[in-house]
Formats: sequence, C-alpha cells, structure tokens
Amino acid sequence: MISLLRFRAGFTHSILEPKICITSCGQLIFSFWPLHVLAAIKAAVLIQRWYRSYMARLEMRRRYALSIFQSIEYAEEQAQLQLSKFFTFMLDHFTKANETDPDVSSNFFSTTSDYTMREYEQTIEVPASYYGPHLSFPLTVADTDVLLQAFKHRQHLHARYVLQLLHETRKVLQQMPNITYLSTSYTKEITICGDLHGKLDDLLLIFYKNGLPSEENPYIFNGDFVDRGKNSIEILIILFAFLLVYPNHLHLNRGNHEDHIMNLRYGFTKEVMKKYQCYGTAILHLLEDVYSWLPLATIIDSKVLILHGGISDTTDLNFLNLFQRNKVSLLPEVQYLKPGSVTTSQTSSELTTKEWKQVVDILWSDPKHQNGCTPNKFRGGGCYFGPDVTARLLRRYNLKMLIRSHECKQDGYEISHNGKVITIFSASNYYAEGSNRGAYIKLNPDLIPRFVQYQVSKSTRKETLHQRVTAIELSALKCLREKLYTHKSELIAAFRQYDPNYTGKISPGEWASAVESVLCLDLPWRTLRSRLVYLDQDGRVEYLSSFDNFEIQLPIKEVQPFLVETLCRYKADLEIIFNMIDKDHSGLISVDEFRQTWKLFNLHLRINVDDESIDSLARSIDFNKDGSIDFNEFLEAFNVVHKFENRYNH
Repeated sequence: MISLLRFRAGFTHSILEPKICITSCGQLIFSFWPLHVLAAIKAAVLIQRWYRSYMARLEMRRRYALSIFQSIEYAEEQAQLQLSKFFTFMLDHFTKANETDPDVSSNFFSTTSDYTMREYEQTIEVPASYYGPHLSFPLTVADTDVLLQAFKHRQHLHARYVLQLLHETRKVLQQMPNITYLSTSYTKEITICGDLHGKLDDLLLIFYKNGLPSEENPYIFNGDFVDRGKNSIEILIILFAFLLVYPNHLHLNRGNHEDHIMNLRYGFTKEVMKKYQCYGTAILHLLEDVYSWLPLATIIDSKVLILHGGISDTTDLNFLNLFQRNKVSLLPEVQYLKPGSVTTSQTSSELTTKEWKQVVDILWSDPKHQNGCTPNKFRGGGCYFGPDVTARLLRRYNLKMLIRSHECKQDGYEISHNGKVITIFSASNYYAEGSNRGAYIKLNPDLIPRFVQYQVSKSTRKETLHQRVTAIELSALKCLREKLYTHKSELIAAFRQYDPNYTGKISPGEWASAVESVLCLDLPWRTLRSRLVYLDQDGRVEYLSSFDNFEIQLPIKEVQPFLVETLCRYKADLEIIFNMIDKDHSGLISVDEFRQTWKLFNLHLRINVDDESIDSLARSIDFNKDGSIDFNEFLEAFNVVHKFENRYNH
C-alpha cells in the first residue's frame, strides 16, 4: 500500500509536478504529476467543496423547516393545555348556571352503557352486504392475518367487531400493572417502536422488515398510536388484536395522545365518526376507558426504562406503580374521574396533585442539553430534564438507559445525555412528505441498541434531494405564514411600537423582535425574514408584507373583520368545545349553546368581542332559522386562503 506526500517548491510552471511516494516498506520514491492530472485533482477538490457547501445549505434549510413545524406543533399543544383550563372554568360556570340541570356538565364527559360481548352481538347486526373481515373471539393468529390483509386493501372492520375488540382489550389491560417488567432471557431481541400517529404504512413497513409480533419476536409500542394520520383506528385495531393473541409478547405504553380530549383537536375523533357514523360515539366512549388502562411504562431486564415522554426531578417509579391509573387525566387542570363523575381540580377528592404530576411528567416531558429541570413552556406541560436529572434517576433505580419517544427526529432517532437517553420516533414523513425518517430499536440481551431506519416513499421516490427539501420548506413556510396572518392585529400593533410615524417600515431586528413577542415560537426570524417579508432599498422591512397573499373568504357578509380573525385563530379550540357539547356528534348545536359557549370562551381568554357581535354572529349562521347551527360547516368556512401559492417558489 503506497501513501502519498505532495509538495510544491518552485515547480509550478514545469510540465511535471514533483511528489514523494512512501512505500509500505518505508522506501522513498521521487516522481512527478503530469499537469493535466494535477488540474483534474484541483477540479475534483473544487467540486467536492462545492458539493459539501451545497449539501450543508440543504441541510440548514431542512433543519429550519423542521424547526418551524415543531415550533408550531408545540404552540398547538400549548393551546390545547390552555383549553384544558377553560374546561375547568366552563364546568364551574355551567354548574353554577345550571344547578337544577345536572345533565349539562355530562355533555363534556359523557359515558355510555357498558355492554357485554353477547349484547354487542344481539344489538349490532352485521349485514350480508358487508364484505370486510369477520372476527370470532377469542382471536387467533389467523384473525390478525385477515385484519392486515383487509387494511392493506383499505377495508374497514365492522363496528360490532371493533366494539367487541375494545371490550376484550380492556379486560386484558385491566389485569396489567402500571409498569410492565420484561426480560430478554426468553428471546433474542425486543423491538421498540415510537410514535406512529395514524401512519398505517409505517406500521406495515415495520412488520414487513422486522416480522410480525410473536412469542419469538416481541414488540413494545411506546404510545401515540393515534391522531394526525388518516388510519389511527386501523393501527389501534391491529395492535389490540396482536395484544389479545400475544398478551405476554406485545406491550403498549400510553402516550399523551391516548386521550379523548387530544383526539378532538388532532383528528382521531373525526376519523372515527366519519368511518363509523352512528356507532362512532359508542366506539369513542369505550376507547376512552381503554386508554385509561394502558400501562404507563416498561422496564427491560431491570435496566432499561421505556416511557413515552420523559422524567422530572420528582419522578418516582415506586409511586407510579401504586395508584389507579385509570383515574388520572393527562391534561393539566382537568382532573376528572371515570366513568361518569366529573370534577374540577378544586373539588377532586380521590386524585392528588402528586399522582397527576407524575403521569403528566412521564408523558409530556422532553430532554434538554443543560442540567436542571424546568417547566416545559413550549409544550405547556411536563418539563425539560437535563443530563443530571437523568443520571440521578438511573442511579437511584440502578438503571442503565432511558428510551422515550414524543419528539419527531429527522433520522427517526436521537441519542442524548451521554448515551443515556434515546428518542425513538416511528412515523416517517410526519410533518410533510420527505420531512423525516422513521426508526425502531432492536434491543438484545446485552442491552445494546441497534437502530433500523426507513421511510415510506411515494411521490418523493422520483424527486431529487433539492426538490424534496424545497417541498418540505415551502410546506413549513405556508404553515408559518398562516400563523402570522391569524395574529395580524396583534402583530401590526407590535410593529407600530417601533413605527410611531406609520411609515410602514422598521428595521429587520425590530421586525424579528416584534414577531417573536407575539408568536413566541423561538424561531430564527432574521434568517427566515427573506422568505416572509420584503425589504426596501435601504434594507428596512416593509412589515405589512408579512400578510401579503392571504385573505379569509367570508362565508357570512355580516361578520366583522376583527371577529373573523379571532375565529380563525381559535378555530381548533372552538371545534373541540362544540364537539363536546354535541353529544351525538351530529354536527349540530343550538343557537343558545353556541352563544353561551362563545361568551364563556370570550370571558375566559379575555377576548375583546362584545356580546352584540356574538349574538349577531349566532343569528347569521342559523341559515335556515331552525335554532340549530351546523358548526363544522361554519368553522370550515373560516380558512386562510393563499392567493398566490407560487410567489415564493424561487
């Protein structure tokens, strides 16, 4: 093997370039490079430098896009937790205003009759025209094969079988402890999967690459099976079916999205009601109870702790095993008892703050690089825990490693805290097509993790890397511009703090400070500025250009513009509230319910919308004057419209 030492010493104009070669025996050989070879080498070096710079720029754009998506996602979760405080506020007000009507608060946390398996068979008929899969209980491996094949062909499982499956799943889960203890001594490896979020293609790809669950091939699924994706119910059906067949070899941890209030915001409730219509409500009510019985964590070989979110400086694994997990809410400020009894945090007698905090911390928390434990202000719940917090907990319980999920990672996984914390995320293309890979972990008896990455590819397969990154970036910027537009009034007020003379122009630094003060997304606004606003010749920001190319098409002419912006901003919150009032999920609520709910929402968040505007809005949207409002149709009309999609596509 010959290694090469090159030098140049006054021979740059000669035909040959001198060089020294050293053989593997240490012998020196003096020779020359032809100039055309030297030119080729120089060209190759320049191309390599250009390519590295090009890839670095693409990587930076991809990371900024993911930062935008993640910041907006966490802002939505903050809004969800803020909404949970409103539920407490609303229940208090409804209780006081309706002391003679105890059924009012049950609109929010209603229960359904608990049928037996035989009653499901007697009351729900499977018609002869049904061509989907049929199940018989107890389930067998053949039933899981039938389900997988049916879902690959986009078939649905009949509601009767879904309800029976949930009924049997609950019975199995009720026998399980809060923390599941496993051993690798009975198997070669255990597979650990992270968030799936309704991405059925990812689950099917995992099974294709890694094999189906069995006694020889155990799995742990670490929460967040539902929401966002289009096939959450199919994922639950598959996982629950395998749980019934292999209760000792397929294990499920609860995630923060295994909660019926989260499902109202992030899509799962809509999915179930669309697919199962008249039986959707019964499925959702039973599923709410199934969620509450999911185990909270898993420990492998007494060395590896697996839970969905993370830990805090007060996490107590011994205490986590003691209380009744089905009684604890996952959302702060809304502590309610199931089934049937609704209480606020002031009146709860059976729940303690410690129980609630323990559960919220392990399902909502995220790791950070700095030492310490601080409130997780970006998500609005849980905490940020540093390497020192991890080290103390592992030392206290004689553990080696913490495996968690909860955060989308570009490569599907991330190792932090000096190798003591692993984040695993199994939903590829989570934010947009091509945005991230999915991954799962293979853990052997030596407890050495092996990562398997993948990405479900459809349209991105034929695209170049530049095209994929550009598509992700444009999708992220579109979401960010919508966020800007729905806070237009607040942003203009913040901009004008720096522009007392109403010139319409401020410095880039002032623009960035104003945007962050309103949106609180912790994004690199100076870097993103060129994609969001225009600069004049002097380099000053024309701040009203932040809202170019947007409009809200008013479905009702009588609605005042300031109310339109408010409706757009709080659209998701209002949809959740109205869906909770709408017990039968018909999409209709009374005008009086609409008016009362909106007034309470207005009072709670101190939104400056007068009662007359609300009353006028309620009258306007009762199109046929029958006293009912189709709120889904109404809210769908209040969308931000992009007038010129391709303006920034350069």
